[in-house]
Amino acid sequence: MSHKTSKTLKSSVFITGIAGFIGFHLALKLKKEGYNVTGCDDFNSYYSVALKEKRASILQDFCIEVQRLSLKDLKNHLDLFSSQDFLIHLAAQAGVRYSLINPASYVASNLDGFVDILEIVRTYPHIKCLYASSSSVYGLNQKVPFSEQDPVDNPANLYAATKKSNELMAHAYHHLFNLKLIGLRFFTVYGPFGRPDMAYFSFAKAIDAGVPIEVFNQGNMKRDFTYIDDIVDGILLAMRSNINYGIYNLGNNKPEALMDMIHLLEHYLSKKARIHYKPLQPGDVLETYADLTKSHQDLGYTPKISLQQGLEKFINWYKEAKPWLESS
Repeated sequence: MSHKTSKTLKSSVFITGIAGFIGFHLALKLKKEGYNVTGCDDFNSYYSVALKEKRASILQDFCIEVQRLSLKDLKNHLDLFSSQDFLIHLAAQAGVRYSLINPASYVASNLDGFVDILEIVRTYPHIKCLYASSSSVYGLNQKVPFSEQDPVDNPANLYAATKKSNELMAHAYHHLFNLKLIGLRFFTVYGPFGRPDMAYFSFAKAIDAGVPIEVFNQGNMKRDFTYIDDIVDGILLAMRSNINYGIYNLGNNKPEALMDMIHLLEHYLSKKARIHYKPLQPGDVLETYADLTKSHQDLGYTPKISLQQGLEKFINWYKEAKPWLESS
């Protein structure tokens, strides 16, 4: 145990997207465990900049440095990486529906930006890099649960296509330069300080305010909702493993009906949702479901938080955060 502690204390981690949802929680956990943590974020306006500023302010309270840099800026700041042991690449243009409106932003962040990350690791090949992929790469696959061995050649949207492209790029750089690159396919991450554009968060705000919510495909969808603490634990397990290349699912292994999620929100808010049902939207998939066999065997990953527990934690946070959320 003492050997692990001493190694942790001298390890340095750089997180892209550190003021984002997952980056924020990961940075706090790493700092608590003794890592030297820094990171960057471009504070773009895809969703509330005030929420990102709030996260950054909390990180700075814990003496975690947040650099205001975009991915394209990093090639001019290579000195930031010479002493890093880990690079956790979480910065990306997220969202499915926005990719129908502004595809260029996905190319810039998720394709061009990822090449810049790979070139940083090529420059400093001692760095172990973990990067965010997504359950969306499984696209139109019919077989469930989704396994890392399944073909992923049928993306349902541009966001998914860029994440699959990241995995292909990482394979090429690992093959050519033997770089340490691990892709993590996240499944519907939720929790406190989460992204307000995601359904659980936007539904909670609307239900609380008495505003109607739009539910697509008559609510006949399932998602493998994964609580943020389980995702962070999975990232740490991948960091600390002796595996230097691979792709892993990080999910909850329990798809939940969208309507069940809504009913839980109603319960914890003590309010009924006003629902407008809409047809299935372009780019949406009906179900996500993570096969965790490989992640459990190779990393020791086992999610612990149920949707009931996780949404209760989220709503408790939401009620406390509501004053500053409404003013931002």
